[in-house]
Amino acid sequence: MKRSTDRILTTHTGSLARPKPLLDLMNAKEHGEAYDHAAYDRTVREAVDDVVRRQAESGIDVVNDGEQSKTGFNHYIRERLSGFEPTEGASRIGPAPGKEEEAFPEYYEEYFKIGYFTTRVASNRPLVCTGPIKYKPESVRRDMANLKASVEGIDVEEVFVPATMPAINLRNSYYKTEEEYLYAVADAIREEYQAIVDASFLLQIDGPGLPQANASSEAEARKAMDLRIEALNYALRGIPEEKIRFHTCFGVNHGPRIYDVTLAEMIQPMLRINAGAYSFEAANPRHMHEYHVFEDVKVPEGKVIIPGMVTHAHNIVEHPQLIAEMIVKYAELVGRENVMVGNDCGFSSQAVYQPEVHPTVAWAKFQALSEGARLASQRLWHS
Repeated sequence: MKRSTDRILTTHTGSLARPKPLLDLMNAKEHGEAYDHAAYDRTVREAVDDVVRRQAESGIDVVNDGEQSKTGFNHYIRERLSGFEPTEGASRIGPAPGKEEEAFPEYYEEYFKIGYFTTRVASNRPLVCTGPIKYKPESVRRDMANLKASVEGIDVEEVFVPATMPAINLRNSYYKTEEEYLYAVADAIREEYQAIVDASFLLQIDGPGLPQANASSEAEARKAMDLRIEALNYALRGIPEEKIRFHTCFGVNHGPRIYDVTLAEMIQPMLRINAGAYSFEAANPRHMHEYHVFEDVKVPEGKVIIPGMVTHAHNIVEHPQLIAEMIVKYAELVGRENVMVGNDCGFSSQAVYQPEVHPTVAWAKFQALSEGARLASQRLWHS
C-alpha cells in the first residue's frame, strides 16, 4: 500500500453511479426477465472502462471499478454465496429504524418516497439462509478480469476492490447459532478477499454497519460489534495488513443525522481490525470537527488514515481551500505520510436511476478533492 511520501494521495470509498443502459440490463436480470447476456457483459466492461478513466482524469490516485457490476452493497453478495433462498414479502428500503426516524418522522415519511428509494434496481424480496453457505467465484473472476483490462495503460498509483465484511443482514434459519452463521459467512467470503489480493489489487473491507448493531442495550451492541470484528479478523487471516483497507461510515442517507455514532466512539474498535488503512466519514458537517480525536489517539506505526474530505451527504461541492485546510489539520496530528484522503461513503451505494448525489456533482467533488490535496501538499511539503 503506497503512502503519501511526497504528496497527499487521493482515493475514494468505491461506488459510483451506473449508466442507464447498464441499469436497464441489471433491472431485467434482477427481476428474472429475458435479457441479452452478451450485451450485459459488454456493458459492464464499458462502464468499468469509463469510470476508471474518469477517476484518473479527475485526479484520483487509487482507483477502483466503481462497483459497476454490483446492484448494491447489501445485495451483490446474493449472487456470490449459495445457501440462500428468497422469501415472500418485501424487505425494508432505507436506513434501519431508530432514534433518527423517531425524531424526524415527517422528514422520513417523505424521504422514503424520493427517487433513490423508488428507482433502485435490486429486488426487495428478502433472502433467508436455508442451507450450507459456499462461495461462488464466477462473479469475482469476471470483476478482476474487467478491472485488470480497464487499468492497463491508465496512470494511477494503485487499484483497490471493495468487498463486504462477513456480517450481512440476511436472516438465518439453517445454522444453530448466529455466531456459527457469521463464521460460515466469514469462511465463504474469505475466498473473495483472497481472490482480490491474488489479482494484485488492494482489498477494501466495507463495514458501514459496524457502528450500528440491532441490540436492546449498549452492552449487547458492544458484544455484537466485538463479534463482527473477531469474525472479520478471522476472515482476513493470512492476508498481509498492507494489502487491506477498512472503510466505515456513520450513515449512508441524506438526513439530519443527529444520532450518528461519533469517531471518538468508533476509533478504538476500528483500529482493532487487522488492516493497513482506515477510511471514515469526516466531511459531513456532523463529523467535520472530529479530527480532534487524534489529539489523544495515536495512529499505530505503519498505519494510514483516509478521512473523507468530500461527502455523500449533500450535493454541495466542497471548496478546495477548505479541503486543503482539513487535510493539513489531520496531517499535523498524525503525520503527512500517514494521511490519504477520500470521500465519506459511496456516491451510489445502490444501483439506482436517481442517486442522491448527482453523477455530475460526484465528479466535481472528485476534482475538488484532487485540487484540495494539491494545495495541502504545497503547504505540507513547502513546494
